[in-house]
Amino acid sequence: FPQLDPIYVDVTQSSNDFLRLKQELANGTLKQENGKAKVELVTNDGIKFSQTGTLEFSDVTVDQTTGSITIRAIFPNPDKTLLPGMFVRARLEEGTNPSAILVPQQGVTRTPRGDASALVVGADNKVETRNITATQAIGDKWLVTEGLKDGDRVIITGLQKVRPGAQVKAQEVKSDDKQQASAAGQSEQTKS
Repeated sequence: FPQLDPIYVDVTQSSNDFLRLKQELANGTLKQENGKAKVELVTNDGIKFSQTGTLEFSDVTVDQTTGSITIRAIFPNPDKTLLPGMFVRARLEEGTNPSAILVPQQGVTRTPRGDASALVVGADNKVETRNITATQAIGDKWLVTEGLKDGDRVIITGLQKVRPGAQVKAQEVKSDDKQQASAAGQSEQTKS
């Protein structure tokens, strides 16, 4: 009989994503709780699996034809809900970047070259343009790692009406997001 509790899940991701994750963990940009990335699963019928797993970086294989990497995750499976051969979707919580900020996508504009910027309300209530580094989309937000700091007021509506240097009266929008941003990626995987 195959082992069902705990059960192993093979997670596939691009080699570029894997190398970026390893580099960010090594240089301290990303921090992980207990040194392990958390993994959540969603079954084909859209139901989130009740248990959270962890990524096992020691068991990595490379598909030389596609360049993709398979990493093994381990999940508690006390009710034997997950079975060998099932297909599921995984959400990896790669780590937390304490200096990153999540910004609504509508507050970030890009030049034809792809450079990102945001309009910010300065201390004197004047609009200023900030060049930013928006590295990754997470849901409907951008993960901003440079150019903004905690407390900056990013303009997310009425962008067509304001120009740098203009005096504005800002209205604050409440958000449930923390200023620390969790970087997350999704990848297809199969149970083995």
